[in-house]
Amino acid sequence: MKRSEINKIIVDALAFADKMNFLLPPFARWTPEEWAKVAHDPEYDEIRDNMLGWDITDYGLGDFDKVGFSLITIRNGNRKMADKYPKVYAEKLLYLRESQYSPNHFHWYKTEDIINRGGGNVLIRVYNSLPDEEIDYESDVTVHTDGRTYTVPAGTQIRLTPGESIHIQQYMYHDFEVEPGTGSVLLGEVSQCNDDNTDNRFNPPVGRFPKIEEDEAPYRLLCNEYPAAK
Repeated sequence: MKRSEINKIIVDALAFADKMNFLLPPFARWTPEEWAKVAHDPEYDEIRDNMLGWDITDYGLGDFDKVGFSLITIRNGNRKMADKYPKVYAEKLLYLRESQYSPNHFHWYKTEDIINRGGGNVLIRVYNSLPDEEIDYESDVTVHTDGRTYTVPAGTQIRLTPGESIHIQQYMYHDFEVEPGTGSVLLGEVSQCNDDNTDNRFNPPVGRFPKIEEDEAPYRLLCNEYPAAK
């Protein structure tokens, strides 16, 4: 992805969050220059160590408008540094434009709730997984949505309108996309500690973080770009 594209996406995501009246923490708006001022301040190690902040991905496929999304991790623990960061939960905000798709995957460790925070409708397709971690295209899936438990055939898309949510269990394959004609969506994610480096099983395999072509200066740093602490 080009840096100019990433910059514009973050501007759009901030504007959409404001439109939905979802207020973000201060570090969401820090410029690279502001980051430089606290680069070696241990008071901000939690942002660095737990990958709080912006994450823009096209899954390495080079077609962000069709496959990709924008997110910001607002809070997160760290299972590898649990003594320093005892928090056992995470929260993200995801911005999906109409026509965007997030590929099929599951998580080995975390369970999560995905919440439609506003905008259009999101369609979340669900499958169980087999013992060899492949997709189970046959068995019915137990679904938990806002206090309701029911079963659906494998591959069913669960439609979430604003305010609705779904619980995603470990090893449950899921993908999601915006329902055509309903407009961009702001999604919330509340989960156990998040680790995007080790806890995503994509099927078929894709990348997680994009390769970036530096055609202009960063508007905001991404969560894997912060200056290292001393």
